[in-house]
Parts: sequence; structure tokens; C-alpha cells
Amino acid sequence: MARTPSNMIPLGTVAPSFELFDTVSGNNISLQQAKGTKATVIMFICNHCPFVKHVNDELATMANDYSGEEVGFIAISSNDVENYPADSPELMKQNAIDEGFSFPYLYDESQQVAKDYDAACTPDFYVFDADLKLTYRGQLDDSRPGNGIPVTGVDLRTAIDATTSGMAVSEPQKPSIGCNIKWKV
Repeated sequence: MARTPSNMIPLGTVAPSFELFDTVSGNNISLQQAKGTKATVIMFICNHCPFVKHVNDELATMANDYSGEEVGFIAISSNDVENYPADSPELMKQNAIDEGFSFPYLYDESQQVAKDYDAACTPDFYVFDADLKLTYRGQLDDSRPGNGIPVTGVDLRTAIDATTSGMAVSEPQKPSIGCNIKWKV
């Protein structure tokens, strides 16, 4: 298993706009349509990565815990599906249904959105405030496959709570660790 860390882009970075195909609804969805009124969580995930599989239940739970208009959750898969067919849009839809995702699971076929966000791994998490300025980038929590630490989402939940309250997210912020994004050759 590769252990690729997040690229820790500068806090305050404005979220790059996008419009991508939502594998669940079959519609194109933009950042403006899916963002929350107080915070937006953007997650780069995929179907096959063991680091993502390890946290899928918590992602579904967290999105349900923060359901409503205040916090928008958006998942994006940017992997090369030619070489990683398990991450195809058809299987993304099935995975979203199986995992109980209540958020859009978008397909970044060109990989441009991953490049725009400087995403490096799956899972990779970003939290933006009401003005779409970055308040947090990094890990869900300290749990990794096989390390025996329970998945709680504490780091991401703390960042969301601070952001929705208009407070600064505490530093240091730890990078996420996961499989590298599968870039097209």
C-alpha cells in the first residue's frame, strides 16, 4: 500500500470552481450548487483504495450528522479508470449506494479538478468557509488500516465545527495519508 501524504496548500486559498458529472444522480453538479452556507467539505476519494474503504462508514455518518444546508459535502474521484476500472463511474454509483453516501460522488474524468486542488492522495480532505476560503486541509483522523486506532473523524469534525462557528481551525493540521491519485500517463 502506497502511503502518499496530502499536499498542504495554503490556508485561505479560494476553492477552484468546477462542474462535474455526479455518478449518483446522473446530472452535472457545480461547486456553487453543492456548497454549504457555512462550510463545504471536498473529499478526493475512490472505490478501490484501502485507506478510503477504511473510512467510508465515517464519511457517510459524518455527512448525515451535518445534514442540512450549512455544511455541503462533495466527494470527487479523479483516478484513471482505464488502468483502475474499479473506479469507473458505474462502480462509483454502486459504491455510493452501498456505502449510503448522501452527498454527490463526482467523476473528474479529465483530472483537472484534482490538479486545481493540488490533491495528492485518497482520501484527501479540504474544508472551506462560507466564502469558499480554505480553513482546513489534511486528515480525517489518526486511524489508518491496520493501526488499531478507531475511526472517529475527530480532525475533520473539529475543523467543520470551527469553520461553521466562524473560528480559526487550530494548527498544526496533519496531512492525510493514502493511496496516490492514479494519474493518466
